[in-house]
Amino acid sequence: MSSDQALELVANLLRTCMFVCGPLLLASLFAGVVVGIMQAATQIKEASISFVGQVSAILLVLVTVGPALASHAVGYARSSLQAIQHVVR
Repeated sequence: MSSDQALELVANLLRTCMFVCGPLLLASLFAGVVVGIMQAATQIKEASISFVGQVSAILLVLVTVGPALASHAVGYARSSLQAIQHVVR
């Protein structure tokens, strides 16, 4: 295996991680900011409100784009497992 192929495998891994985790992290970030602004405006300082808001945003994203994220992750795993024969040579 050449160094170019190894770098390509690592780049594909990082790209897949960003594709799968990115929407979940962005939804959590957006929900946290919105809930934080609402808590600052109403002066309610309860940690569970922020937690519930973030969990519900993540669940909403998982329900809407979860199948696409899972198929992308499975496709990467499938191609990685098929590339084992080239890696060990």
